[in-house]
Amino acid sequence: MRAATIDRYGPPEVVQVGEVDDPRPGRDEVLVRVRAAAVSSGDARIRAARFPPGFGVPARLALGLRRPRRSILGGAFAGEVVALGAGVEDGEFAPGTLVAGMSGVRLGAHAELMAVPARRLVPVPDGVDADRAAGVLFGGTTAMWFLEERATVTPGAAVLVNGASGAVGTVAVGLAARAGATVTAVTSRNADLVRRLGATHVVDHTTTSVTDLDERYDVVFDTVGNLTIRTGRPLLRDGGRLLLAVASLGDMVRARGDVRAGTSPERAETFARLLSLVAAGDVEVVVESTFALDDIVAAHRVVDSGHKVGNVLVHP
Repeated sequence: MRAATIDRYGPPEVVQVGEVDDPRPGRDEVLVRVRAAAVSSGDARIRAARFPPGFGVPARLALGLRRPRRSILGGAFAGEVVALGAGVEDGEFAPGTLVAGMSGVRLGAHAELMAVPARRLVPVPDGVDADRAAGVLFGGTTAMWFLEERATVTPGAAVLVNGASGAVGTVAVGLAARAGATVTAVTSRNADLVRRLGATHVVDHTTTSVTDLDERYDVVFDTVGNLTIRTGRPLLRDGGRLLLAVASLGDMVRARGDVRAGTSPERAETFARLLSLVAAGDVEVVVESTFALDDIVAAHRVVDSGHKVGNVLVHP
């Protein structure tokens, strides 16, 4: 099969497309032909060994000290079932079924085929295509976990989403608005987009720093990593909650009380909920651009630009 591989850390150009051995599904695994996969900020972070402050050494120990242990990136994907490993019953994963999921630290989605544990897959509902299924998972799992499990968003709550036009932010704006919150979206050139997603107020961060805002919020959700405990807490109302999706190691350790940080879990029930919301039209999946596998270097460049809107996808 063809796959995009990396054998060293570096800029987008370290990604090479070529032939590799086809994977075989092991016990309790499903072989999937990938139709769409996200090229996410997480993929770019691993590729470039560009981690939040304090995480450089721990991340390299986990992912590979001198070079990545996993040569094929890509964690969020959608595709068709090709074959089942031992222990997987036909049922909902019959060959030809469109499924979606996230592969965790195994990665591997930037390829024509991947073997995935069945517990990490869900069927894609009717009416949802592979692009939207793959696009909602990376940002959606993070947004849903923070807004529903790390905070409580109630009708009338004031919610600030910093980085509102990214993969996490676009879903967060939609989920918060759907919960009845008054959403303030921090973005730059994408005011019309975030208003369409449900934002009531828009802050252009190129002219107004988020830390200079006079308003106070029940929930402040930083999806990009330019707020800290020190700079984010002053934005909270009494009883408010600061959510840091991209925290430094120091802030991660100190996150308690009115501050929550961490990595969202990848759970099949969350995938299914997100996809059902997409199918019902309650969550919009924003896809900025799609690329063929041969053009995946260009996809990484878009992510590295810092101006990605929603999701960037590759079609293996």
